[in-house]
Formats: sequence, structure tokens, C-alpha cells
Amino acid sequence: MSVETFREAGVQGFLHRPDGEPARALVLTHGAGSNAQAPMLIAIAESLAARGWLVLRCNLAYRQNRPGGPPRPAEAEADRRSLREAVAAVRAMVRCPLTLGGHSYGGRQASMLAAEDAAVADSLLLCSYPLHPPGKPEQLRTQHLGKIAVPVLFVHGTKDPFGSPDEMRGAVKLVQYARLEFIEGAGHDLNRGKDLRFLDQLPPG
Repeated sequence: MSVETFREAGVQGFLHRPDGEPARALVLTHGAGSNAQAPMLIAIAESLAARGWLVLRCNLAYRQNRPGGPPRPAEAEADRRSLREAVAAVRAMVRCPLTLGGHSYGGRQASMLAAEDAAVADSLLLCSYPLHPPGKPEQLRTQHLGKIAVPVLFVHGTKDPFGSPDEMRGAVKLVQYARLEFIEGAGHDLNRGKDLRFLDQLPPG
């Protein structure tokens, strides 16, 4: 396996190459206030590369533009565009099923992109989906979930303030093909990738 810095027009991140021809591919991005060097993203990428996946963990457009701070609502479209460009870059390298995923805000943007264009990925990995702002359960971010036509694996901590287990169970029912895996006792950071058993549940290619 190897890891290399990856830079193309509109794409910035780190590419994990497996030994041999990739069997699967993953484009993975970060949450608000974070970047492609998030420990959980690294842990996922290393684990899947060891299983024969090619993984690109990438920075969203807002993070490419500035080193710190959260995304702004006006930047969301550009962030999705940067994800689309990352997917295109990986598809140019491989001819295998591709999963698009992200943590929190990154996962939300990945899910919105898939709702807009079912052909962008073969499946989704959504870690700590930010179902609503903490303490504001009435502000649900579910409007697009019913438009997702590819299989989705949701991974959520049982102590995540962005969505309780019961709230997540209700939201997942909106998705046509979805599986929900909980990490017991984990918060929004999912214990920084220390428990990756959920990777066994990724949708088949």
C-alpha cells in the first residue's frame, strides 16, 4: 500500500493505493471545521486500502480556500462541485464500483450530491450524519433523503447530539436502500475511528 498527496484542478487530498488492482474505490471527505487529515478519515482509508480499496480523502472547496473555520451556507454548492470533481478524478483511475462518503457536513453534501445525480456514486457512506443542529430537533435535514437511489450505510454514535438513535432510525426509513449501524457510547467524532467494524457492512459493489 502507499499514500500520496493528490492535487488536480478542483481536487486536493491524499490518495491511498492498495497493493494490486483496486477492487473498490472510495471518495471520502471531512466535517465542518475539519480537513482531509482528520484521524477518522485516515483510519478508514488505511483499513480499506488494506482490503484492496483505492481511497481518496479530499478537502472540500471551502477548506481548499482557507485553512480554518467552518463552511458558509453560500459555499455548499461549490463544496458539492468539488466532491463531483474528486469522484471524476477517481473514476478516471479505476473501473470498479465507487462509494462516496463523508463525516458530518461532508456526508451531508455527499448525500445531497447523490440525491441530485444518482450516477455520481454506486453507494454512500455517511458517518455522523448531522440530522439536525444540537438542541434543535425541529430543524431536520431530511428533505433530500427520499431522492437517494443508491444504497447507503449510515454510521452513528449513540451519544451524538446531532441526532438520537430514535431520530436516526426515523430518518433512515426515508431512504430506499439504507442500513444504520450504531457505535455504542460514541459522540459525533465516532471515537476518531477506533472502532471500524461498520466497514464490514458497506454495500457490496
